[in-house]
Amino acid sequence: MNNNLYSLLENSFPQDPAALVIETPEGRQYTYTDLNDTVSRYSAYLIKLGIKPGERLAVQTHKSPEAVFLYLACLKAGVIYVPLNIAYKSAEMAYFIDNADPAALVCSPENEKDLKPIAKKNGVKHIFTMDQAGVGSWVDAVQAGNQQTSQCETQQVNGDDTAVILYTSGTTGRSKGAMLTHNNLKDNAQTLHKLWGWQTGDVLLHALPINHAHGLFVAIHCALLNASKMFFLPGFDRNTVIKLLPKSTVMMGVPTFYTRLLAGEDFGPQVCQHIRLFISGSAPLLEATFNEFEQRTGQRILERYGMTEAGMITSNPVNGERIAGSVGFPLPGTEARVVGNDGQILPTGEKGILQITGKNVFKGYWQMPEKTREEFTDDGFFITGDIAVQNDGRITIVGRAKDLIISGGYNVYPKEIESVIDGIEGVLESAVIGIPHPDFGEAVTAVVVPSDKSQPPQANTIIEIVKGQLANFKVPKQIFIVDELPRNTMGKVQKNNLRKRFQ
Repeated sequence: MNNNLYSLLENSFPQDPAALVIETPEGRQYTYTDLNDTVSRYSAYLIKLGIKPGERLAVQTHKSPEAVFLYLACLKAGVIYVPLNIAYKSAEMAYFIDNADPAALVCSPENEKDLKPIAKKNGVKHIFTMDQAGVGSWVDAVQAGNQQTSQCETQQVNGDDTAVILYTSGTTGRSKGAMLTHNNLKDNAQTLHKLWGWQTGDVLLHALPINHAHGLFVAIHCALLNASKMFFLPGFDRNTVIKLLPKSTVMMGVPTFYTRLLAGEDFGPQVCQHIRLFISGSAPLLEATFNEFEQRTGQRILERYGMTEAGMITSNPVNGERIAGSVGFPLPGTEARVVGNDGQILPTGEKGILQITGKNVFKGYWQMPEKTREEFTDDGFFITGDIAVQNDGRITIVGRAKDLIISGGYNVYPKEIESVIDGIEGVLESAVIGIPHPDFGEAVTAVVVPSDKSQPPQANTIIEIVKGQLANFKVPKQIFIVDELPRNTMGKVQKNNLRKRFQ
């Protein structure tokens, strides 16, 4: 048996190879035959270039079906795929290219001029382009290099061979490249496919980026394992999503997708009548969004929790109670525990650091053995850096350890305060951060986005309401009103940017 992830996916393709796998809003359609043939040609060309199994291919392109095929071709050829955010500037790319040491780079045409000297300086042998339509020098080179459709055998790999290097978002210090193996990805995909009850005929609405675990692994792997069709959007466009929801059965998104859907009166039960499952992740889903969504559609969003280093870790049940604010239970085969600063397991209901172990957990950080050792316990648990509470097995994420505020010697958890502020009339959302303070060490500070920018809530009103519900040491010393919170491409609030701005 070949341990290559592509073998698992290929064996799951439909009996009818003419079945559609991808359809774009522009009407481009790709069958499973198209996918398999393109992946085989791409893979054959990687081999023809002399890129060996275990070498890296770095990719910074816009989302397209062809970009997915290139990822799958890397799996097939045993080449390590390194996806990079299209938003990264040349200075950031210089770090990634130096660190990953790729044999080849595929980039968007508009970035080629800036990246060529960086690639040359770092000894990258080949640089190609691919645009949002999947067109560029990469496809031209493949066509020129393979005069006829090349049949390429799937590379035999060990299960613990690295398949992908995913760089963390780098909110503190330099980004780290998490090495995810074929077995990591296979285990997570098979577990989620079963746990989320994928069915014959399911159609996935895919509006997520594909440089991240959520869109690249969780969504695409599940769809391919199910021999499903994907409506493949370049990004989240509300009108397009509203149009395609009645033709879909599964949608995966980040919280902002759902808040944008709720922003219009045209979104309701009729639009969602064929949807079997709405899934949310990559950032916390507000309880208010969860409740409003259920009231509007009659459906409860399934919230789950994952991270770059482990794919999916927990999930609310498909058949069972989904609780607002909870990310559910550890996946089958994943063990989770909440520990104190001394490393001892805490009693039920107490806040502490979440640690995990399982077949989905990555094997380490690329070229950072010391950092890898720091992030694992002596008995093999990965230290997530998230603060969590566990009740009867169900996990609630309280926040990131690095976001913990220590004010006057007290531990302050931002999410608790954010939950109160978000419930105040006139508040759309908030972020609570710690700002250096001469007396308290850190001062609790709230950054608030009003629901109506012309009539923002008064700072003293917010403070008085929080005072009425929480202990004084949790009450914000300052309130800043802003138009929007800074977020990364997956919708996570970048609190490090807020701390820099307001300290």
